[in-house]
Amino acid sequence: MKVIIITAPTPIEGEAEVIERIAAEGVFRIHLRRPEWDLEKTRLFLRQFSVEVLSKIVLHDHHRLAEELPLCGVHFNRRNPYAPHLRTGVSKSVSCHGFDELARYKPLTDYQFLSPVFDSISKSGYRSGFTRQQLLKSDLIDKKVFALGGITPDRWRRISDIPFGGVAVLGDFWSIAANRQNYVDYLRRYNSH
Repeated sequence: MKVIIITAPTPIEGEAEVIERIAAEGVFRIHLRRPEWDLEKTRLFLRQFSVEVLSKIVLHDHHRLAEELPLCGVHFNRRNPYAPHLRTGVSKSVSCHGFDELARYKPLTDYQFLSPVFDSISKSGYRSGFTRQQLLKSDLIDKKVFALGGITPDRWRRISDIPFGGVAVLGDFWSIAANRQNYVDYLRRYNSH
């Protein structure tokens, strides 16, 4: 099962080392989501990483950096809506908050986030948008769709029979990494189900 880690909106101490370690541990993608950062701050942050790490990073903002750095891809969202013109080889992903959006963007992107599957951990008051029955009945969920929103290893177990391609994790992962707990073992728990 594939795991995508989304950065918290503000950095934590030692974040670059965490990113390097999870890239080496085989996380599928690392989504850099820093809505408050300008282009230059984003560029400087990215330049500290090797080509191997950059090849796993997807940008939520400042997509033009994917033209100058060997990044994996770009992610479209409400701040940065879909734009089809990118160099060949740059992956495209998108955040979807309903089945209509998912149906619209599936043919245009390489993978999609469907959220919130559970009540969000990182966004207070952001409640689950789907019932288990709705998720089970949807013929749109496949290996290109990643469950996002309130994902923890224990919650993942409750929906692991739904054919998601994997999970996208934010709040739960970074609370563990920020507290210096063993985030590598945490990631491995997703594959133990």
